[in-house]
Amino acid sequence: MESKKYDLEERTLQFAIDCRLFLKKLPKTISNSEDGKQLVRSSGSVGSNYIEANEALSKKDFNYRIKISRKESKESAFWLKIIKATNSTEFEKLNAVLIQEADELKKIFSAILEKSK
Repeated sequence: MESKKYDLEERTLQFAIDCRLFLKKLPKTISNSEDGKQLVRSSGSVGSNYIEANEALSKKDFNYRIKISRKESKESAFWLKIIKATNSTEFEKLNAVLIQEADELKKIFSAILEKSK
C-alpha cells in the first residue's frame, strides 16, 4: 500500500511540473498568461490535496481531499483544452499528453473514492 501511495504522490508532482514546463514553451500572450495561472493552481492542487488526503484525520476528511484532487484534475484538463484551442498546432502533442494524464488522474481518484465507500 505504501508504495502505491508514494507512486501517486510522485505522479501528481510530475504532472504539476510537466504543466509548468509546458507553459514555459507557449507564446507570451495575455490569454496564455491568465489561462496558465489557472493551470498552475489547479495542477499543483491535484497533488497537494492528495498528500493532505494521505494525512487525513478521518475517512470523511480523506474522501473530501480525494474529491478535491479529482475536481482539480478535471479543472486542469479544462484549462489545457482552452490552451490547446487558442494556440498553434506545434503544442498539440504535449498538450494532448497532459490532458490524458489529467483524465487518468481523475479516473484514479474516482476509483479511490469508490473503494473507500
